[in-house]
Amino acid sequence: MNASLPILNDFDLGDRSTAADDRLIDSFGRVHNNLRISVTDRCNVRCVYCMPESVTFMQRSDLLSFEEIVRFARVAAGLGIDKIRLTGGEPLVRRDLPKLVAMLAEIPGIKDIGLTTNGVLLADLAADLWNAGLRRINVSLDTMNPVKFAEITRRPGFERVIEGILKAREVGFDPVKINALAIKNFTEEEVVPLAEFARANGLEIRFIEYMPLDEVGRWRRSMVLFAADILELLSKGIGPLAPATDDDPRAPALEYDYLDGRGRVGMIASVSRPFCMSCNRIRLTADGKLRNCLFAVEETDVKALLRGGETDETIARAVRESVAGKHEGHEINSARFVKPERLMHSIGG
Repeated sequence: MNASLPILNDFDLGDRSTAADDRLIDSFGRVHNNLRISVTDRCNVRCVYCMPESVTFMQRSDLLSFEEIVRFARVAAGLGIDKIRLTGGEPLVRRDLPKLVAMLAEIPGIKDIGLTTNGVLLADLAADLWNAGLRRINVSLDTMNPVKFAEITRRPGFERVIEGILKAREVGFDPVKINALAIKNFTEEEVVPLAEFARANGLEIRFIEYMPLDEVGRWRRSMVLFAADILELLSKGIGPLAPATDDDPRAPALEYDYLDGRGRVGMIASVSRPFCMSCNRIRLTADGKLRNCLFAVEETDVKALLRGGETDETIARAVRESVAGKHEGHEINSARFVKPERLMHSIGG
């Protein structure tokens, strides 16, 4: 194998000497500047690793309004949040989403807005999202085989996803990142075709180790296709890679460049190389619950504060308390791990 995974130990968590009281710092010294906002739990596909075929979605009245989302984001920006990513469910099924993007882009202090989508509706909305101020898009795509796509998603739509990816590139998104879930004995044959598609179209492919957030609790560590194995498949099937010299130690993906200069690959090694000690994220669910970790079992009811007439100061205090209570890590690799009750589509990708 031509590339190896670095061991994650010490991280530059930024300068803590200035405005420390105004930033979200947990008990382990992690500075939080990244907010992931789920705008809906609804989805137009039914990926087998994410949600059941039949599901009862939240009532629309339970979802935060755009105005409530923007108010929370404005409070969070005052605490040092400068990056936002919109997720779901499938965020593009939320009506008028470009309007929300435009509203968020106007918040002082917000420097970056991204979106994670399955891409089915992306071709129709890419231009509007770009014009609203969105600049980063991640598209979930696990295979280049239309038959396998239908098997995984339990819906048609492969051609629409490809159309959406190419449209996003056309309107100006650069890079467009592809998120591919890696499951042992199921997706090995998808790795090289996906990487070749990315190389041919100026995309960045990111492989994500299978995590225990599936619909029926079938996850086992033995089902994880590890990042090291994916790197070996890519090295043999395409060509050698080396760790990127400009890799961001706080980003979830470990990045690698092809030695021939044609492209980059990311590895989100949540199981084999947890990046918990560099985590800078908090999450807001579509129904207004604040989570300090993807695998959190505790939530803070922000919607109750927003709709109960509480002040921005009270909301800010709740955010600080949530971050202060963040655990050291998710403990997937220990007997202490507790799977959250929410499924991925309800938490937010």
